[in-house]
Amino acid sequence: MLVNLNEVLRPAKKNQYAVGLFNAVNLELARGIINAAESSRSPVIMGTAEVLLPYGPLEEVSYYLLPMAKKASVPVVVHLDHGLTFDICEKALRLGFSSVMYDCSTDTYEENVRKVKEMADLAHSYGATIEGELGHVGDNEGSAEGSSHLEDPSKYFTDPSLAKDFVDKTGVDALAIAVGNAHGAYKLPPKLDFERIRTIAKTVDVPLVLHGGSGLTNADFRQAIKDGISKVNIFTDINVAAVEAEFKKFSSMEKGLIDLIPAAVEAVKLATLEKMKLFSSDGKADLTSQGNTPMSADDLEKITKLVAAEVAKYLKN
Repeated sequence: MLVNLNEVLRPAKKNQYAVGLFNAVNLELARGIINAAESSRSPVIMGTAEVLLPYGPLEEVSYYLLPMAKKASVPVVVHLDHGLTFDICEKALRLGFSSVMYDCSTDTYEENVRKVKEMADLAHSYGATIEGELGHVGDNEGSAEGSSHLEDPSKYFTDPSLAKDFVDKTGVDALAIAVGNAHGAYKLPPKLDFERIRTIAKTVDVPLVLHGGSGLTNADFRQAIKDGISKVNIFTDINVAAVEAEFKKFSSMEKGLIDLIPAAVEAVKLATLEKMKLFSSDGKADLTSQGNTPMSADDLEKITKLVAAEVAKYLKN
């Protein structure tokens, strides 16, 4: 079933587990992710990011993500990750994505607040949710997510004293934080600032998001989730797993694409399952929150027409 972030992350925050976001830029990735979610009875977030659009245009990705989410027997959020421009985020909402991340983290604090607030209002009018980022999560060299290699990531860590103000002013439904994490494959073991995670989690009432999950140790994940992380973004791990599986199958030029597809799907499924169990989201498909969901544009229009009709009756009398 297609849901938004609130419906899967609020129960995760309450019960101290995390839901994974897995990017699916093609059908093999999407099939593996959905198969893992259904077999483990786990809620899941899948989607794409603006920097990944050259590998799968937004419209084309929506053609399979949305029907698969609606058909799934578990809650599935279709999310645009790291939307860098207003137009792309708006387009995702028009296509039917149930959630967007508007990443204005490289702007000034004031601009970040202003722009994310504007997008939050728009997203909520669609019945969708929005994720913002405070601080800035950098990128390891070669990362698909970008090229903002930070020599001293600590300079861009999320300031706990600003977190509540940011959430209150923007109306975001989830907050991505920078605590020593980075996108892509880590060259050196990362050192997460767990105390910072704990402090921010006590300060804000929205779920916290950890980007750059691929490459962290199992102990890192468990501690981060215990300290307040409710959503973890994964792409490198499943991306690499698919390629490794295809390489093993491709023993000669006599092989065709259809010989490789099943291997990729199965590898993505297994890699995704591993993360779902690690995040403890397996078996949590029935813990979705149906309350407090933003009103959809259609519902708002219906209510407006009903009110207008009642007012018209009153005026006639």
